Amino acid sequence: MTEYRGAGDAEGVADFLAETAVPMRLTTHRPDETLWTVALWYRYEDGTIACATGADADVVSFLRADDRVAFDVSVNDPPYRGVRGSGVATVERDVGKSLLRSLLERYLGGTDSELARSLLADDREEARIEIHPEDVYSWDYTERMG
Repeated sequence: MTEYRGAGDAEGVADFLAETAVPMRLTTHRPDETLWTVALWYRYEDGTIACATGADADVVSFLRADDRVAFDVSVNDPPYRGVRGSGVATVERDVGKSLLRSLLERYLGGTDSELARSLLADDREEARIEIHPEDVYSWDYTERMG
């Protein structure tokens, strides 16, 4: 069961994550127990945060060894709002690159770009990372910052 603290309840957090298309910062542990943070595009659905990355990315091997994660999704311009938390992640193949395609639509507005074609290339294998939040904290300084 996810615990929500801060400015928003589960519905408010879900609305923010669904409407905010900024990269998520995902932190995991390297084999030597030091921390590793990457920025990834994400999609939020039904309490789960899903990201795609190359199957050979370091973060994929780190998550397979240790599934504990922390995450942050926040805007850089006032009024400051965001969601951060911790949880566990699972990694599997992004079959047919379906998640990647949906992320390209969300962040680039489609798959008709050089970047999209490069990411969707047949010789590139894609991984799907699903984050299952356990502890979530949100903040919203809209009223304070007007």
